[in-house]
Amino acid sequence: MKVVVLYHESGEDATVEDRDVLVQRDAVAAALESLGHETTCVSCTLDLATVKQRLIALQPDVVFNLVESLGGTDRLMTLATMLLDSLHMPYTGTHTDAILATSNKLTAKQRLHEAGFPTPAWLCTGADEIVAFRSAKDAFVRGANDDNRWILKPVLEHASFGMDDEAVVNADDTATLAAKLSDREQQIGRPLFAEQFIEGREFNLSLLGGQVLPPAEIDFSSFPPDKPRIVNHQAKWDQDSFEYQQTPRSFDFTATDGQLLGQVSDLALKCWALFDLSGYARVDFRVDSSGQPWILEINANPCLSPDAGFAAAVAQAGFSYDDAIQRIIDDAVTAAPLLRVCSSAFRRP
Repeated sequence: MKVVVLYHESGEDATVEDRDVLVQRDAVAAALESLGHETTCVSCTLDLATVKQRLIALQPDVVFNLVESLGGTDRLMTLATMLLDSLHMPYTGTHTDAILATSNKLTAKQRLHEAGFPTPAWLCTGADEIVAFRSAKDAFVRGANDDNRWILKPVLEHASFGMDDEAVVNADDTATLAAKLSDREQQIGRPLFAEQFIEGREFNLSLLGGQVLPPAEIDFSSFPPDKPRIVNHQAKWDQDSFEYQQTPRSFDFTATDGQLLGQVSDLALKCWALFDLSGYARVDFRVDSSGQPWILEINANPCLSPDAGFAAAVAQAGFSYDDAIQRIIDDAVTAAPLLRVCSSAFRRP
């Protein structure tokens, strides 16, 4: 099969997370070649006309989509899938509509809330007033947030963007919280929202073709008591940092965790269906002291680096990395028979 690996361009001045796409590109290309596929890597930029001509010239059977950012922001990543949609070319992973629904965290939380799925209370600010999609004020009144801690997160960028310990704040009322949110937005230079901070355990549930892979838990046990237990930017990207070294993932659970693992696995599958995901995905949870799981984020097309959480879950499930890549390709091809037919219009006889 002829496969194009499409990835976002990463220059010398790119951030460490943007450069990670090159690791993914090389790992995926190596797996595809070992599986016997004819593989070409193509970088994607905002010059979509050039990318379009390159794709038409290559006439791939399927495109392996690794575009996570364009023009320095995650919010433009769907330009790549929109281009592929317009060319009627099958591509791996989640489709455009689902990426739009999940990459905007406010849209995702609103949909989760409307479906009755547990997601922490949140607040964002409008031009002239506080806009609370799920009332932060009610969370204060109910005492649902015992220590009034909130985490300030990017709306349209990956969750670790600008994330450090200062992102966890205390606020006794919505006005104070809105003021802190506004100040943080000025520092980060991106739209943010405030989410109720759930003190407790953190789980990552990876899915492959609609199958839930073994759950992973982030181990914060080495954190000092006064340090927020979050996977911040350093924990994800700075290998020399305390946070990176002291947030290992674990797949080892006791029998007493069986019911909880069943709950989060069931919720992950429901998220897959709710957002019409495809290919592969990851759902992140926090579990509070009462054992209640809360959905934090739906991550469509998570990182495929061999040392990342998705690959670890694949290995824990007993699959090889190459097996997972082939399953992702198979899912893209079988899910888009009409696109395969339409793409033939771009092929030379």
